[in-house]
Amino acid sequence: MIVRMHAAFTLKHINGMKLVSLGLCLIMAMGAQWSCAQQKAAGKPVGTAEQEVINFSKEKWHWMAERKVDTLDALFHAKAVFVHMGGISNKEQELAVIKGGMIQYKHAEIHETSVQIIGATVILLSRIHLLAVVGGNEVTNPFVVTEVYVKQKGRWTLGSLSFTRTLGD
Repeated sequence: MIVRMHAAFTLKHINGMKLVSLGLCLIMAMGAQWSCAQQKAAGKPVGTAEQEVINFSKEKWHWMAERKVDTLDALFHAKAVFVHMGGISNKEQELAVIKGGMIQYKHAEIHETSVQIIGATVILLSRIHLLAVVGGNEVTNPFVVTEVYVKQKGRWTLGSLSFTRTLGD
């Protein structure tokens, strides 16, 4: 009976150590990821694919503000989806909203950006303040914008653009 109790204690102790080790590994991995995002936000060097998509993203905001629908049409994937505070749209609907001025993008002030590459997919997160005219009213909103780019036939296309309004400034 003493041997069984000792074995049970040892297994619990080992399982607890595994749990603590796993927790520490997760914390270190999250810290490394946060550090990488902060380096990119601070303007430190990033890889070529990352920089290419960051540049597309910045240009995209200008094209949206200038209502360059033909340029955006080439950037947006045929199956792209767009998530706004007021709803979801497909490529054709989004281009019509931009062209018709239902949402007039004025200026996106980008505070920080992080990039994750997964194969031929890039996920770009940007913390921004967006100045826009919506329903005739000029508004500024803080957002985390998620952009998903997919590389096909050697060119990047935007597959998804989602706006998540953040609390406060």
